[in-house]
Amino acid sequence: METKFKNSHYEVMNKDPKNWKGIFYVNRKDSRVLVPKITPMTGWTLNFGNKYTYISIIAIILILVASKYLF
Repeated sequence: METKFKNSHYEVMNKDPKNWKGIFYVNRKDSRVLVPKITPMTGWTLNFGNKYTYISIIAIILILVASKYLF
């Protein structure tokens, strides 16, 4: 029951145009890092309102830079 409410709550936040800045999804209240785009068949995007998104991006960049210089 709680999962159904949670999923519908996420769907409402995802469809709200105030949470979309052009092609970017920005919602601090949404705890997800990956969210479906407005049209789910077009894929997924990052939630730029979540601090873990930035940590993930920085980690990926550091791994790429390290792999270039270490291998």
